[in-house]
Amino acid sequence: MNHSNSTVHSDLLADEIEEEHESPGDHRRMASYHFSQAAKQHELAAEAYENGDHNITDMHAFNAYRHHLIANQYAESAIIDAVESDSDQAE
Repeated sequence: MNHSNSTVHSDLLADEIEEEHESPGDHRRMASYHFSQAAKQHELAAEAYENGDHNITDMHAFNAYRHHLIANQYAESAIIDAVESDSDQAE
């Protein structure tokens, strides 16, 4: 498997998906997507480590970390937007 091509493809897909989010539900879907991508990157990092390719391991570990951070941001945005939406409806 060509690791760099799959990473580029997933990043392009993420960019396309990120452009279309608005609701708390959409933010939760994006959080789910990025958590899933983080898990995939960890699997690729483990595979690369077992193959002795430490540069590829580091690359995938960084990508996993990045996806995890983005997922957390989307999860937080979903909570904030939901609370704001509930407040607006209560008024």
